[in-house]
Amino acid sequence: MNEKTLLEAVVLAGELMLVSGAEIYRVEDTMNHMLKRSEYEQTETIVYGTGIFVTLSDPNKEPLTRVKRVAARCTSINRICLVNDVSRHFCEGKITVEEALRQLQEIQAPTTIQYDWLTQGLGYVGVSAFFAPMFGGSLGDFLAATVVGVCLAIAAWIGKALKFNDFCFNAFGAFVLAFSAMTICHSYPGLNSDTIIVSAVMPLVPGVTFTTAIRDTLNGDYAAGSARILEAIVVGLAVAFGVGAGLLVARSMEGGLL
Repeated sequence: MNEKTLLEAVVLAGELMLVSGAEIYRVEDTMNHMLKRSEYEQTETIVYGTGIFVTLSDPNKEPLTRVKRVAARCTSINRICLVNDVSRHFCEGKITVEEALRQLQEIQAPTTIQYDWLTQGLGYVGVSAFFAPMFGGSLGDFLAATVVGVCLAIAAWIGKALKFNDFCFNAFGAFVLAFSAMTICHSYPGLNSDTIIVSAVMPLVPGVTFTTAIRDTLNGDYAAGSARILEAIVVGLAVAFGVGAGLLVARSMEGGLL
């Protein structure tokens, strides 16, 4: 087996899982299972929230080490499942290391997108709309939340196109949804603006990130858990800032503060 190819495949598998929101222990477990196919005597894997370190050592062979910096992160359960499938097939001997690397590169390819923009937009609209009845909203609140969800989807598309960072992306989306909700409520009195805003803000809530952070912390990965908790806090602050700014601007235009 080509050990350098194995090392490249293992690091790529870990990187794909880490950027997709997998827990640290899950990333390390997957990488360690793949490294069992190695002919080296000792293998070491260390994964942090922002980096991966893998070393293969053997008294009779040249040691191999790979370090990978991981910056961008998102939530993609589908990608994690795809990487796990490749890992299982490789560990079971159903595919070679070259085939595993090729499949992982296909998963990494930008053209391999889990959902297109239309599907993502429908997700923003659907989540915003159907949370309204759960929070006790009326039919009018449901319809208003649907419109606000459309505005949020457009804001998300703009944020992606302009390549906003996480803070700006969430703050901009929260600003748009709060401003549009207040505008609709001003035009149609009787709607519950609080219900509409809370429903529309749900797609921006970092629930998965916070849950993963708790699981990392409970598994003893305190550095990764702390980093992800801080990430969730930053996202929450961005959403709060955006909603507050949207309310301020909307009420100022209505003459509420001037």
